[in-house]
Amino acid sequence: MKKDEIPQDLSALGKITKEVCYATDNSGKYTTELSTGWDVKIDALDLAWSDIEKRIAAAKQKVLNKEASPIYFFMEYRLMDLSILADYTGFWQWQIKRHLKPEVFSQLSDKKLQKYAEAFNTTTEDLKNMTVHED
Repeated sequence: MKKDEIPQDLSALGKITKEVCYATDNSGKYTTELSTGWDVKIDALDLAWSDIEKRIAAAKQKVLNKEASPIYFFMEYRLMDLSILADYTGFWQWQIKRHLKPEVFSQLSDKKLQKYAEAFNTTTEDLKNMTVHED
């Protein structure tokens, strides 16, 4: 691809960051150039975010149906899995799986809830109520 052919399609991330692309200049030598986005990549990212939003909504509904604890909602919302959450909290993965049960979650100590709240960058009250405050 030539330097002047690098796509500059504005994406949601285009205002925040740019991507480095390799292209050839007028003399045929490889060089780098910044791109704000590419339609194909934008469509792929939009599809991925749509899937994530569906997973978050499904997790919220499971919590409302008392099939899971709010930890499950925040794991989906913060794009965490058991391994990542275990690293942040210091809990074993089997403990987190247990804490995903509403009846176990309701009996967690304030100290344990605080560890989860810190991992999810929220307060214990917001954790319990599935309230999200974004800056």
